[in-house]
Amino acid sequence: MITQSSPARPRVLLVYGGRSSEHGVSCATASEVSAVIDRDVYDVRAVGVTRDGRWVEQLPHWPDLPAGRLPEVDDSLPTMAWESVAESDVVFPLLHGPWGEDGTLQGLLEMADVRYVGAGVLASAVGMDKPFAKALFAAGGLPQVPHVTVEGSAWPSDRDRVEARSRALGLPVFVKPARAGSSSGVVKVDDWDDLAAAIEQAREFDPKVLIEAGAVGAREVECGVIQGPDGTPIASVVGEVVVADSSGHTFYDFEAKYLDGTSTNMVPADLPVTVSERIRTYAVQAFEAIGAEGLARVDFFLRGDDLVLNEINTMPGFTTSSMFPLLWEASGIGYAELVDRLLRLALARKTGLR
Repeated sequence: MITQSSPARPRVLLVYGGRSSEHGVSCATASEVSAVIDRDVYDVRAVGVTRDGRWVEQLPHWPDLPAGRLPEVDDSLPTMAWESVAESDVVFPLLHGPWGEDGTLQGLLEMADVRYVGAGVLASAVGMDKPFAKALFAAGGLPQVPHVTVEGSAWPSDRDRVEARSRALGLPVFVKPARAGSSSGVVKVDDWDDLAAAIEQAREFDPKVLIEAGAVGAREVECGVIQGPDGTPIASVVGEVVVADSSGHTFYDFEAKYLDGTSTNMVPADLPVTVSERIRTYAVQAFEAIGAEGLARVDFFLRGDDLVLNEINTMPGFTTSSMFPLLWEASGIGYAELVDRLLRLALARKTGLR
């Protein structure tokens, strides 16, 4: 059980794992975040959420994990009491995807009057739901790729209309779950005969599906945003994701991101200053458009001078080799300092409506 700590040290609770397809990524993130938190400053405990949703006390540490394999929470451990969570001074929710990054955990913590790192309920939910985020970005005047949303009730009952709207996007298109991350369930479609199968594959992760026009030949560039002590959003330098031509991957998919080492994070990206500044400006605008707090990573496609917003991640990958920490390291804030700044920002934040 998690116990009370000295009043001099804030009680930090890391929550990781979860029920989403990004369980292993979350575990890897938690392991590296846990390793850099100063135990002389904070009393640190950790809770792993198993794949079936149980909460167990487990430090995120897997020293002997084989290469290419992601860690996971031990589901043989006993379930822990919720009261132990509610006694925390601040929670660091290192969960990716549904049932953690999507406002569900944030709502639970709000009800318990517990401070936490990152976006609140609404921003977390909107950031996770790509079509809703796109609506807010459009209202803010941010450029985006054309897209079609397929609600769960519209497939397959309204299949002909969905296919007609999708064809208007032109080939290729990317079919993806509307509320998932790490490229889980994403399929590139180069032939309309493959569209239905791609939608069905995406629906294995989420009944709501997003179909986007392919940004053919575009560079994938990313920018981190954190809040300063006064709440002002600050943009990092810009980075670029490069997938090796010899990798066999047709896009930046899950394996390229996490498993086979065929992708490289180039930080800073080789871009003209004017382009980098435009990306940084748009990143802050996207952060503000959804009412984000704490941190986010904002992703873009760049083709020549044509820049479009792809998506926002309110709890981006946070291992030492992930793009978000690398962006901030290149911006002058090291990994341990970044974690500490986010914890201090959360501890200073008011609970309840703000």
